[in-house]
Amino acid sequence: MDPDPSSVPSELATRKPTRRFTRRRFLKWAAGGGVVALIGSYPVFIERSIVLMTRYKIPVPNLPAELAGLRIVQLADIHHGFLVSLNFVKRVVRLANDAGGDLIVNTGDHVHERKSTGQIDAVWPILADLEAPLGVYSILGNHDHWADTDRSVHWLNKTGQDLHHKQKAIERNGGRLWLVGAGDYWEDHRNLDEEMEGIPESDCRIVLAHNPDSADTSFSKRVDLMVSGHTHGGQVVIPFVGPPVLPVKNKAYSSGLISTAKGFDIFISRGIGWAIYPVRFNCYPEIATLELFPA
Repeated sequence: MDPDPSSVPSELATRKPTRRFTRRRFLKWAAGGGVVALIGSYPVFIERSIVLMTRYKIPVPNLPAELAGLRIVQLADIHHGFLVSLNFVKRVVRLANDAGGDLIVNTGDHVHERKSTGQIDAVWPILADLEAPLGVYSILGNHDHWADTDRSVHWLNKTGQDLHHKQKAIERNGGRLWLVGAGDYWEDHRNLDEEMEGIPESDCRIVLAHNPDSADTSFSKRVDLMVSGHTHGGQVVIPFVGPPVLPVKNKAYSSGLISTAKGFDIFISRGIGWAIYPVRFNCYPEIATLELFPA
């Protein structure tokens, strides 16, 4: 006999049927979890490995007309090591060589390790394959010093790319500019007046300085353009806010072309690898081509 509905306890009378975990529900759950996983992995495994080939037109005071259109390809902050494999560095070198630059500059932090020469000896034979018609010129960053200064300088000399505390005249069609290799702001900074000593006053000078804070140090000689890295663009750039973390004193120095308090411009690359955290968000790695023209 069926029970009288009035005799069934109210909590039983209102209980809803148990939902079955159907195949469709499982697929929806799995798809949702996949989206979350993709979003979480994107900054670590996807954007971090997409290298953009960027191009900037840079006005440079005192640049001779004969050098108008000179193209400088900049590499910065390769940071070979964890998550930056040798195969990845080989791809970066191929891209830089194919960028069509008249010269290539590499503004430091080639490795990520500390107190060891293993990564230095592994990455530099690959960096030795960089080539450009007017030469390849490299300086050191703080990580190169933290790994091993002497071994890093050894490879600068061996590859013929050494601009570490040196000057180099670049000439084309009778026009001339000077590349100046500054020391690292944290590890072996020297006064920029000393670094530019002997360059004719009227000649254009472009300073390579790993850390853009070098632009704010005390010096009196003229700089026409500074080219830097170190910041990685912050690696994470929040829309309408900017990068929450920048490893520099002057928080205006993030990336791109920026005017300094001393009146000259500084170009800061977003670089290739990572430093503080192994992610990139809204801040792709870049190989920048700087096309110069007289200001």
